[in-house]
Amino acid sequence: MPRLKPSQVQVRFGDYHVDLRTCELHKHGQKVRLAGRPFQILALLLEQPGELLTRQELQSKLWPADTFVDFEHGVNAAVQTLRRALCDSHKKPRFIETLPRRGYRFIASIDTSVDAPTSGTAPAVSGRPPARSKSARPAPAWVGQVATILDPTGRNYVLLAATEEILLEMKACEAAQDDLGISLMVADEKLLLVSCGTKVKILEASNPAEGCKVRILGGQFVGEKAFAPRPYLSGLP
Repeated sequence: MPRLKPSQVQVRFGDYHVDLRTCELHKHGQKVRLAGRPFQILALLLEQPGELLTRQELQSKLWPADTFVDFEHGVNAAVQTLRRALCDSHKKPRFIETLPRRGYRFIASIDTSVDAPTSGTAPAVSGRPPARSKSARPAPAWVGQVATILDPTGRNYVLLAATEEILLEMKACEAAQDDLGISLMVADEKLLLVSCGTKVKILEASNPAEGCKVRILGGQFVGEKAFAPRPYLSGLP
């Protein structure tokens, strides 16, 4: 099977549709709950369908060397969760084949010439903020104020980086057209998919022309901190 191209972020197999950019899995248009490492493993398998994804590759990509975890137990549990989400069988696999002591292989045919499902799903979003206005000026009084997340281009969702450093990492992925890298960052919650209209509280505005450190006040990531680019912050002077 051919590998995915960097620009191919919509993938269909069987009754399932995967959006690698927003890290969402759907079955017949209905969202299937799958996040974290189980989704990351699915994304890695879909990147190279028909090819062996070794356990060593999984360990190096998804289990950082400086973390003390039971990798064997962790990867087995993650694959079991993925199989449950796909209604797949270890003994008679339709999608994920286990090669004992070696790794895993995605064995189903995939279709990348598809659009995202239209029922109850978010449109594809770009994590790249629109060009900021040159008239933006520092406003120290922003700290403590509440702003609203909006996208000037009209999208319903935006990607907020957990930190300003991760925002730079995301921009580097975009420059390299590495959508898989971005999807893994979303799955690992380094990037947060936040709906427009969400309220945020300004925590720090040391570089207001670029953006502000905020706390999210509603939605799935309520209470989480993130770095919001200035063009996404509405309601500030």
